[in-house]
Amino acid sequence: MTVSPRCCLMAFIKQWEVAVADYYTLYGSYASYYTAKSRSYLRKKGIPFVERLPSDPLFRNKVRPASGSHRIPQLLTPDGIVIQDTVAIQDYLETRFPELPAIPPTPKQQIFVHLMELLASEGLVRLAWLHRWMFEENYSFVKSDFGRSFKPQGSDEELLKYGNLIADRMMSYGLPQSTSEARAELDRTYQQLLELFEAHLIHHPYFLGGHPSAADYAIMGAMHAHLGRDPAGLRMMQNHAPRTFRWVENMLTPEVQSPEFFHVPVAYLEDDEVPATALNLLKFLAAQFGQQFVLGALAYDQAMTSQSPIAGAVLDSEHDQPTLPAQLVHYRGDDHQHKTGLYGVWVAQRAQRAYQSLTLQQQIDVSGVLATPLLVDLVQASVSVWLRRVDNRFVADPV
Repeated sequence: MTVSPRCCLMAFIKQWEVAVADYYTLYGSYASYYTAKSRSYLRKKGIPFVERLPSDPLFRNKVRPASGSHRIPQLLTPDGIVIQDTVAIQDYLETRFPELPAIPPTPKQQIFVHLMELLASEGLVRLAWLHRWMFEENYSFVKSDFGRSFKPQGSDEELLKYGNLIADRMMSYGLPQSTSEARAELDRTYQQLLELFEAHLIHHPYFLGGHPSAADYAIMGAMHAHLGRDPAGLRMMQNHAPRTFRWVENMLTPEVQSPEFFHVPVAYLEDDEVPATALNLLKFLAAQFGQQFVLGALAYDQAMTSQSPIAGAVLDSEHDQPTLPAQLVHYRGDDHQHKTGLYGVWVAQRAQRAYQSLTLQQQIDVSGVLATPLLVDLVQASVSVWLRRVDNRFVADPV
């Protein structure tokens, strides 16, 4: 029996449609800090996905209305569920793709990873943002990059038009004066971070051994989208941190075992080991950016103790990442007026919840490994109301 070319073509199209139906769709942009985290996670986990820009009509007509949020990344699942936020996307997919788990099962590694989810992502975001917008050499590239996200086939003039609109909005969020001294200080902080990362990457392909964890995905926001692509940050990375540059390249590929570490098993380090070089980087992040999250945990707990929300209460129905009114917080001998962002509190509670679930001896062991008062204060912070994220709003879950 002769099979016509048309039948073969129709069969191929049918198979392709079935295959595409099993794919996840990531809506984001290469200029986006948070999209870098989810893109790397999806690739390293081997999850079938395609990436689309926010200019895709499906994003405007279906995805964004379903999530109620303009933020990227957003994930559209094969069965039509929309998930916004990198942590929520990871948690959703971990239950469906358990291989190469993003969260280790052992106490020390698990707490390390949750702290990196906070400090390497939410902590580094300001350094990355300032390094992008305080160096004029970045502007041409970044504005065109933003423009291509919204009009991919646009002319140079159109890219600049859209890019300027986004850049103006980004630079309106309280950008300090771009002096030579301010830029030099940003470079010093960035170079310290690179030196610590380089020291770790001499011996390990990822933070905890032979495959990535949520700690690796967390730091990709800063190390790829901003500091590893924008001209000023990329130049410094290439000049001072070739191992880190290579790590960023590797985190963008689906291969897990990097060529430089072909002898390392694709597994977390044995005996719950957290390398000293990884801890040094975490402690640096804590020293640079950590106090705001300790103050946030304390201020949040004071507010919740005062408000006594009932279980299931939405803490702010109008906003997906609300900020609480300022609280006077006393911490280690000083008073602070602190406004608390609930998103940071929610991410911090992942470490706090994991720590509180440990036995007393495990808590002692973890605190000994952290060996930094600020990190210990963070995981031991009192929590009277846990936060849950439901339909992109924060919901109270009293202890």
